[in-house]
Amino acid sequence: MLDIGRYNTLVVQREVDFGLYLNPKEEEVLLPAKYVPKNTRPGDALRVFVYTDSEDRPVATTLKPTAVVGDVAYLRVNDTASIGCFMDWGLEKDLLVPKSEQQAKMQVGKRYVVKVLLDQKTNRVYGSTRIDRHCQKATDDLSVGQQVRLMVYQFSKLGTLAVVDDQFMGMIYHSETFETLKIGNRRPGYIRNIRKDGKIDLTLKKPGPVSLVGSGRLIMNALQKADGFIPCHDKSSPQQITELFSMSKKEFKRAIGGLYKQRLIEISDKGIRLKDRGH
Repeated sequence: MLDIGRYNTLVVQREVDFGLYLNPKEEEVLLPAKYVPKNTRPGDALRVFVYTDSEDRPVATTLKPTAVVGDVAYLRVNDTASIGCFMDWGLEKDLLVPKSEQQAKMQVGKRYVVKVLLDQKTNRVYGSTRIDRHCQKATDDLSVGQQVRLMVYQFSKLGTLAVVDDQFMGMIYHSETFETLKIGNRRPGYIRNIRKDGKIDLTLKKPGPVSLVGSGRLIMNALQKADGFIPCHDKSSPQQITELFSMSKKEFKRAIGGLYKQRLIEISDKGIRLKDRGH
């Protein structure tokens, strides 16, 4: 059975002037001649992307779209019409985002986070910027501390909304954000908490002891670059700590506590100092 909107490995059945027909006749798909790899013959298997043409017939291409059904991508608007916007996703036929699937009015030339979807009734592939509408609640196979893939989607008063593994909605609270994030950024993150309502709290740093090791190393590197002393300690303001080390005050205190126990630093009311400096 054809998997519309995704990659399929199909066998060449017959050759015609305008391309190749793939798959048995009851589900045959045309691969236009301009996409046919050299020296391809009947009986060969090809990995192709399958979607529908302007007449809703399945068609194959060896071009690679930016995203397939189920993915989230950061796409540019090529054109607009009364029915919606047409997004550049790497194929000759643009991806339509119908007006009903637009979170807000979209403009030509601008980029938006889009989820690629399949209309089960028509087999048409389309896009949506109503990301939350097409994301599901956290499932049992997710766990606290797990590394996930994030796509920054929207900013709110509480923090940054991100799509988790192209499927779930998550929030990176302001208190967990120590770097500049932009819409469309894709980066790794970690699950900090899974709520009873299925919503996910995220963090950009791996929680637990492993994160502490990384934070301790960052502080040691900063001390070495600062000739062994930094005027920052456990009583310093959260803002000063974030500006210097890009971490929360809680994480900073845990990290310098660990370094102190390892006898690597000294802590005073003036700041922190490398212990092997002889002070």
